[in-house]
Amino acid sequence: MKITAKYIALVVYIMALGACKVPAISTQQENKSTPASFNNLQDTSNSVNIKWKQYFTDPNLLSLIDTALKNNQELNITLREIEISKNEVMARKGEYLPFVNLRGGAAIDRAAKYTWNGFSEDDLKDNPERGPKYLGDFMIGTYVSWELDVWKKLRNAKKAAALRYLSTIEGKNFMVTNIIAEIANSYYELMALDNLLAILQQNIALQDNALQIVKVQKDAARVTQLAVNRFEAQLLNTKNLQYEVKQRIIETENRINFMAGRFPQHVVRNTVAFNNMSLPSILAGIPSQLLLNRPDIRQAELDLAATKLDVKAAKANFYPSFSLNAGIGLQAFNPTFLVKPQSILYSLGGDLIAPLINKNAIKATYFNANAKQIQAVYNYERSILNAHVEVVNQLAFLDNYTKSYETKAKEVDILTNSIDISNSLFTSARADYIEVLSTQREALDSKIDLIEIKLKQMNAKVNVYKALGGGWN
Repeated sequence: MKITAKYIALVVYIMALGACKVPAISTQQENKSTPASFNNLQDTSNSVNIKWKQYFTDPNLLSLIDTALKNNQELNITLREIEISKNEVMARKGEYLPFVNLRGGAAIDRAAKYTWNGFSEDDLKDNPERGPKYLGDFMIGTYVSWELDVWKKLRNAKKAAALRYLSTIEGKNFMVTNIIAEIANSYYELMALDNLLAILQQNIALQDNALQIVKVQKDAARVTQLAVNRFEAQLLNTKNLQYEVKQRIIETENRINFMAGRFPQHVVRNTVAFNNMSLPSILAGIPSQLLLNRPDIRQAELDLAATKLDVKAAKANFYPSFSLNAGIGLQAFNPTFLVKPQSILYSLGGDLIAPLINKNAIKATYFNANAKQIQAVYNYERSILNAHVEVVNQLAFLDNYTKSYETKAKEVDILTNSIDISNSLFTSARADYIEVLSTQREALDSKIDLIEIKLKQMNAKVNVYKALGGGWN
């Protein structure tokens, strides 16, 4: 007996020794460092602390955003993914707890006559207590199995699932930020298109009036048919532009409707005040705040933490696993005997399983987990870099287009005044009709440019708020 025990101990030792050898892997540590500031200012005041309902003040825009956050299908799909991740945490938590199962069964068996079991049937006639001709098997009992989480493989898997659940929440927050930004940008684009259409219609009226004047002058032989044709061609060109703008208005409205989870309909907006809309004072804070404020950075950080636990769980596969199995119940060939104490059965056992030969699958899982962890490091660092670049770009965008709008507004005023001057000079025959046409075209182009610059300003207002991590809270 002592020799047998020694052999068993030796086998266990060899299994453990062979299983515990873990291949070496290369690791990667994430770099969380950020520049000291965006623009050489160390002020930690940050516009990201402003709620989106205070950052955007247009009631029509606020209503659209609120509708989108309730009805957007993509957001609702993401919310279901959060529920799936939460259920995964529940499943992983249950794996390292004991499994208790209730089992019951009933069966009947008649052995063939010319078998060992069937050969003894004649004996049963003289001794019916030995069993019936048809043997039954009736059983009810409780069975317990429990894998001992010695190496914390199951606990690490549960923690990784919990981190991924938190990651999906951050993913949802990032989606909320994007939806708010997309709705706001599309809303401002719609306002810009309305103003652009109004400008085209104003110019159509001006150009039509100029055409009538040229026709009168042609009848008076002061100009030729060429001048009439040129004025009329410019008028038709301007009329044609309005149809493209109307199409863009329909597409922009439907883009908003789609994000709001509703069928095509008119989008209520306040168009009149577009050119006079003021920009808020943006406080960018310091770059390190992005690590706390940006949902995509926090999501990448949680994913990285989960992959680190995945490596630990995969590493535990090289070690022996221990499990306990137990059961207690009643079993008899006749259901009436189940109430007798003699029908009680019980079992208790333990298993030791360790990988010894051909561990390729375990190695592959381990190496893949490590590779994914390194990928997560790069993804985390990339999210930090991307966030910083976005903020710097949008701050510069906001500053440059604010200056550009001021310059273009002066140009528009000059060219608008030049239209009246050129018309007066043309009427008094002191200017050529080409000068009138050029002035009208330049004035129209400058007004269109001014609208586009204002739209870029408003987009910068939205995008810098998004880049700082605002909107989700």
